[in-house]
Amino acid sequence: GISQTRLKPALQGGADVALPAGFYVGTWLSTIKWIKDAGGGANVEWDIYGGWKNEVAKDLTLDVGVLRYQYPSADLAVSPNTTELYAALTYGPATLKYSHSVTNLFGFKDSKNSGYVDLSATFEVGPAIQLIPHIGYQKVAHYSDFSYTDYSFTVGKDFGGFFVSAAVVGADTKSINGVKAYASPANGKDLGRTGFVVAVKKVF
Repeated sequence: GISQTRLKPALQGGADVALPAGFYVGTWLSTIKWIKDAGGGANVEWDIYGGWKNEVAKDLTLDVGVLRYQYPSADLAVSPNTTELYAALTYGPATLKYSHSVTNLFGFKDSKNSGYVDLSATFEVGPAIQLIPHIGYQKVAHYSDFSYTDYSFTVGKDFGGFFVSAAVVGADTKSINGVKAYASPANGKDLGRTGFVVAVKKVF
């Protein structure tokens, strides 16, 4: 629910490798602007993750793992690099996931043990058409003014291997002395305001 590109487009890509017995590893990258807006040097977020995912009961899938958010050349006073442990349960179309930071969270000093709860679902409503509602809550430890609820509602369709989606996305960011907690240092815009996001994804 918080834009990391000053409400501008982003280029993203990733790769996943399925291993025996339900184990997996993967990586994902995205262009960003928020590190430079904060006075650092990173243009990219680089995620590295691995875990185990398997059906543990009829129609119930468990996914547990570790995720590292890396910001090469960030050069900020407090490192934004973050490590989270996560666990998710999927039943039918719905997934409930909890992520717990074992380091500081994205450059917030003394914010270890922050947590994020995510409830999402994927509904097939027509030939290759999906509806994906989502709501989440980010608790930033010791920074209640920066904690928030985020939400999105996505409609997507597969067009011969290209997944095209449109989403309404936003967050209930708080204000501090009349200024939004997640206001962009570059233009003052609320990076959590409700917006419309269009995406095109190709899976190889």
